[in-house]
Amino acid sequence: MTTDLDDIVGELRALEERLRELAYDRLRIAAEDGDTEAAAEEKRILTARRAVERAIAALDRRER
Repeated sequence: MTTDLDDIVGELRALEERLRELAYDRLRIAAEDGDTEAAAEEKRILTARRAVERAIAALDRRER
C-alpha cells in the first residue's frame, strides 16, 4: 500500500511541475503580448497546481 501511495505522490509531483511550467509560460505570454486570455488561463492553472500541492501534502509521509 505504501508503495502505491509513493508512486502516486511521485506522479503528483511530476504533474505539479508540469503545471508550474505551463503557468510560467502563460504568464510570460500575457506579459509579452498583453494577452488577457493567457493571464486568465495562468490563474486557472495556478489554482490546479495548488490543489495538486495539497494532495501531495495529504499523501506524502515526508510532508508530516
